[in-house]
Amino acid sequence: MATTKEYKNYILEQLDLLDNIVCKNMMGEYLLYYKGVLIGGIYDNRLLLKIVNTNKKYRLKESIPYKGAKKMYLVQNVDNKEILRDIVFDTYNWLIK
Repeated sequence: MATTKEYKNYILEQLDLLDNIVCKNMMGEYLLYYKGVLIGGIYDNRLLLKIVNTNKKYRLKESIPYKGAKKMYLVQNVDNKEILRDIVFDTYNWLIK
């Protein structure tokens, strides 16, 4: 099942507290970049972020975006913009080290 444009647009609205969020279409799914760094994606109407040390404190559930892929964190509470901002920021900060 591919991600719907409506869900993608909703996630982008929820991430509007962050500047420089870019969403790129890839085979029916979407890759998410923050300040040019790949932080995760939207797969099957689910927001998934890379697992890094700085976002483990959020105790997110692990999930696989597609068959054969590495596990990622599933962000289930996408309605809270402030928490989303914090999770993305913490993920990004670890990835730029």
